Amino acid sequence: MDITSRLERIPVSGFHYRLLFLAGLGWLFDAMDTGLIAFVLPVLAKSWNLSPAQVGYIGSIGLLGMAVGAVVSGWAADRFGRKNVFAATLLIYSIATGLCAIAGSYEVLLFLRFLVGFGLGGELPVAATLMTEYCPPDKRGRFVVLLESFWGAGWLVAALIAFVFIPRYGWQAAFVIGALPALYVFIIRLSAPESVRYLISAGRVEEAHAIVSRMERSAGLEPVDEPRVAALRQEQSIRFAVLWSRELFRRTLMLWILWFGIVYSYYGIFTWLPSLMVAQGYTVIKSFEYVLVMTLAQLPGYFSAAYLVERIGRKATLAIYLAACAVCAYFFGQGGSAATVLVWGCLISFFNLGAWGVVYTYTPELYPTRIRAFGSGWAAAAGRFGGILAPTAVGYMITGAGGFAKVFGMFTIVMLAVAAVVWLIGEETKGKALEEISH
Repeated sequence: MDITSRLERIPVSGFHYRLLFLAGLGWLFDAMDTGLIAFVLPVLAKSWNLSPAQVGYIGSIGLLGMAVGAVVSGWAADRFGRKNVFAATLLIYSIATGLCAIAGSYEVLLFLRFLVGFGLGGELPVAATLMTEYCPPDKRGRFVVLLESFWGAGWLVAALIAFVFIPRYGWQAAFVIGALPALYVFIIRLSAPESVRYLISAGRVEEAHAIVSRMERSAGLEPVDEPRVAALRQEQSIRFAVLWSRELFRRTLMLWILWFGIVYSYYGIFTWLPSLMVAQGYTVIKSFEYVLVMTLAQLPGYFSAAYLVERIGRKATLAIYLAACAVCAYFFGQGGSAATVLVWGCLISFFNLGAWGVVYTYTPELYPTRIRAFGSGWAAAAGRFGGILAPTAVGYMITGAGGFAKVFGMFTIVMLAVAAVVWLIGEETKGKALEEISH
């Protein structure tokens, strides 16, 4: 039995849960940093007397950094290993976040926020790839969706830091706390394993054999003495053109549309949500309370998707959640009583973030090991440009009569279109070995 087949047969054990926690904490720190800037910006804008355009550039430069980071880190992870790049990207964004606290000018802050975005955007697809390559086929989707659920927890930690520290110690304190995850790099280096599939593709067969043997013993299985590998496919260089080859064209097209649409809707809705609600007549305090409740609705969205993704599959779960989010966005845009707005807003959050969990499951499954992180990184990068475009589009559409309804009508159309694309050209990957999907 070859090493990959042995890895696939190992049932879920403490190893998988430890890896979920290790990668999940990195994911939480990523979300915490993303959330911190949202809470810092209003205070920073007042302190530095920034214009709305300047505040917008701070958000946009971070998203641009995430796009670049996703591509570069995906390429690096396929060349130098998932674990190394996971640790490096976390270190980059943590240190850059801490330096934001002592930024002496607006231009320096922009540069540092680009570096923060680079690290944040690079870590997410690499961590998802590492988790994907270790999980047994029948539990892979559930584990990666649960990994994504750490994002919601990270946003809640960011809110707690903001409310406790910023009023007492200023916006700089939030950035200093955001640098602490740099210490977590030592735990990753000591505790996180390298991907077995990466090690095999890199010719490090003995290391892969040793990891799988330890996993077998911990799961109560008899280890195989001789390290064997299946016949490897002809190695291809990690090039952009490979993503658009005849073999992968349909998958890449579907993933890029999916990523662009879901990031466009997420950043377009949640970046503007407090402002849009204030414009509808709600007080600032009430708006923040409602947004906090809507954020909490993300967690059951993740957990329900984690259940369904192994029951009805990636494709069906994703299409249903995107379509349901589209319907909820339409009714949210019609306004109404406070209770009505809160209910539809919570449902948007539930379905949108549930869909996010499936996206991170689905993406790395559709690429072969040799370009899995690279392909996932490019798909994430395509999405980040949606995140850059969406807030600007909302800004133009919100002006004038009926702007609120127009904005959410637009999001309804976008998400329905993406759901249709997934349903029509997506491939089902539930329960399949990664090698079976890739061939």
